[in-house]
Amino acid sequence: MKSLVIVESPAKAKTINKILGSEYVVKASMGHVRDLPEKELGIDVEKGFKPKYVTIKTREKVLHELKAAAEGVDRVYLAPDPDREGEAIAWHLQAVLRKSVPEDKFFRVSYNEITAPAIRKAFSEPGRIDEKRVDSQQARRVLDRIVGYKVSPLLWRRIRGAASAGRVQSVALRLVCEREREILNFKPEEFWLLGAKVRKQVDPLDPFEIKLARINGEKAEIKAAEQAHAIKADLDGRALRVSDIIPREISKRAMPPYITSSLQQAGSSVFGFAPAYTMKLAQKLYEGEDFGEGPVGLITYMRTDSFSVSRDAQESCREFVHRTYGPEYLPEKPNFYKSRSSAQEAHEAIRPTDVNRTPDQLTSVLDPDELKLYSLIWKRFVASQMAPARIAQRTVEVEAVPPAGKTSTYLFRATASEVIFPGYMKATGVEEKKKDENGDEIDRLPPLSKGEGLDCLQWLEEQKFTSPPPRFTEASLVKALEENGVGRPSTYASIISTLLARRYVEKEKRALKPTDMGLKVCDFLVEHLGALFDVKFTAGMEEQLDEIETGAVQWGVMMEKFYQEFLTWLEKAKGPQADPAAVQKLLDMAKGVQTWEPATKRGKRTYSDQAFTESIQKQLGEGKGISERQVGALKKLICRYREQLPTLEAVAGELALTEELEAAKRPPEPPRQDVLKKLELLKKVQFKEPRTVGKKVYDDSVFANSLRTQFESGRSLSPNQIHYLDRMVMKYSDQIPDFESMKDELGLHEAAAAEDKESGPLLELLKEVKTWKPPTKRGRREWDDQKFYESLSRQYGQRKSLSPKQVASLKKMIRRYAEQIPNYEQVAAQYGIPASAKSRPAAESEGSPE
Repeated sequence: MKSLVIVESPAKAKTINKILGSEYVVKASMGHVRDLPEKELGIDVEKGFKPKYVTIKTREKVLHELKAAAEGVDRVYLAPDPDREGEAIAWHLQAVLRKSVPEDKFFRVSYNEITAPAIRKAFSEPGRIDEKRVDSQQARRVLDRIVGYKVSPLLWRRIRGAASAGRVQSVALRLVCEREREILNFKPEEFWLLGAKVRKQVDPLDPFEIKLARINGEKAEIKAAEQAHAIKADLDGRALRVSDIIPREISKRAMPPYITSSLQQAGSSVFGFAPAYTMKLAQKLYEGEDFGEGPVGLITYMRTDSFSVSRDAQESCREFVHRTYGPEYLPEKPNFYKSRSSAQEAHEAIRPTDVNRTPDQLTSVLDPDELKLYSLIWKRFVASQMAPARIAQRTVEVEAVPPAGKTSTYLFRATASEVIFPGYMKATGVEEKKKDENGDEIDRLPPLSKGEGLDCLQWLEEQKFTSPPPRFTEASLVKALEENGVGRPSTYASIISTLLARRYVEKEKRALKPTDMGLKVCDFLVEHLGALFDVKFTAGMEEQLDEIETGAVQWGVMMEKFYQEFLTWLEKAKGPQADPAAVQKLLDMAKGVQTWEPATKRGKRTYSDQAFTESIQKQLGEGKGISERQVGALKKLICRYREQLPTLEAVAGELALTEELEAAKRPPEPPRQDVLKKLELLKKVQFKEPRTVGKKVYDDSVFANSLRTQFESGRSLSPNQIHYLDRMVMKYSDQIPDFESMKDELGLHEAAAAEDKESGPLLELLKEVKTWKPPTKRGRREWDDQKFYESLSRQYGQRKSLSPKQVASLKKMIRRYAEQIPNYEQVAAQYGIPASAKSRPAAESEGSPE
């Protein structure tokens, strides 16, 4: 009878199936199959924070196939990744397959690499699901959901356009924003560097530079031009003499093999890869490549914070070093590297699964970026088991001999170093010299002896200013998160991706700069929920999650303690609560209303004055706080019914609503005629079909009707609504007769776009296409080249320009239809379109994933 094996990805399933053979059916779950519901909290706070899990919609078909595959099998091996997330996936899979398979038939297998020996060993000694590890992942998920679900609405009410708040993402944003504030508030301080260009008085006469290091025995710190000029004047005419030569040998040990954070940093700093892209490449290397005899994993599991290396891998590496570089490159004992205390020592560092598989052997197998990353991992691992490099360093000290009558002393220095034994650098390449702040390190020094004189060719002086701290790069932010204990290896890449996707942070070259929205969100969260989004508090929560995994802390106890503290912070963030007695007086006044205005519907929401008043009364009766914002809305509501409340005038002062009452008495502003005209024009247009983006449906007809209903009921449109109304009128301008003559009257003036000389000719080229490729579907979205071309043509006809992104997509589409476009090669060269489209997918258009 066959056994069922479940992993996360199809690529991993293919590799493992080849290793295990026909007695096993290997299926992919495509990641998580269950999660908390999207449209509700999904956590029963009153019952120990019990999560409510539902099947992820996109996994329904997968689950159906897994249940069918589980029928009648002898065993089910749950084989997702060897970390908390993988353990949780295994737990969820067991939960949904229990009806098909008895519980004692489930087994958990873990492995750090996808190679035949590792996989066979894992399946020969299967275990059970680690419930403590599942508890740790579950606690993180519940924590993140509670914070995001409760804090985000608070953010939305206070900052227009804000996207969301996150327990860890907001702390990362705080680090970026606080660094930006440091840069903005930085005041540069002047300092000067003095030195001399000198040479020997006998051969070799090659000049070299020395830097002023000490003045009268103290460190040379020159803060002003006057001081620098005075010292230079004092030096003029002095003889220079070598006072000392200090040789020393430095032993430099190799760095440990990569862990997740250091690999992401290296990918970013060496190749400019985003952390998420580095992890995507690493995932492919981990899941395996086919060398003709079946796929095999090239590296160990890439989400790890441990420097541990298996004894077999260590011995194999030492043999490789001895054979390839020689016995002098092999340390007497294997090199070991200490991990931080919270690291999971059961995991290994990131290393090649077979050290004998050199990067040169994979040039024809891996794509260029995969090869770059593999080479980085391979070199670092090999170097980590090699002997230290030995570097000879020589420092020369030169004194400016004081002439008669002068007592001040000046000491200059220059240092040069030379690699005398490369050690581990034989694998990684010799590292560049790093100059210190004063630039004392130079390329080379001539042979010198103590007491010999030097000729001064030129005194040197340079004005400099202290620099502000640099902005974070993706690499340095990952390092800061790790050093501060914020997040874990599996989350670093997604934290940065989320900040960029939310547009809280943007990239300038390689630097991360907070946007205006990011700064506003950070300022609000720090002001109102500073304790929650504190770096040390978040690091402490991560430590507690680690302790849940070890069994030192119960996750329910941890959640209860956190939640009570969280509710206190949240109440303070909502602002001061209104006085219940004052609110009750307002509600008593509202009881005098005999006839309420009928409820109105705007979009999916229904607004009712009576229902709102009753909800405030209920809230008050339950002892819940009433916010000042609710009180403000209640006051305005009461003033609208002043005709039915004869005593209102007399008690307005007592109820603190004099200002609102005066505002209600003012005659309404006359309706804006330009708004009325725009709404009338839209009555006559043929609206486009509604479009669905994700879970949202955008319907121009419904939106226009809602604006018209609001306007006709006497409620003015907000500036934001008018902005979108203007955009809609422009969108359908081709259906409005004499539109150009009405633009000034309607106040419709588009911002002057940069002259677009490309779009028109590019669209003309596609008129030659006679046969369009059939539409393709990816997920729920359909990609149709012909419709996309027609859409761009209509837009260009209205605006005479397309966005840079649309132009780029247009060029890609032209490339796909090269065979139908006359003189394509000439056109491609003229407009910078790649010359061939043979390797491109059949259907790409704007917004397609690439």
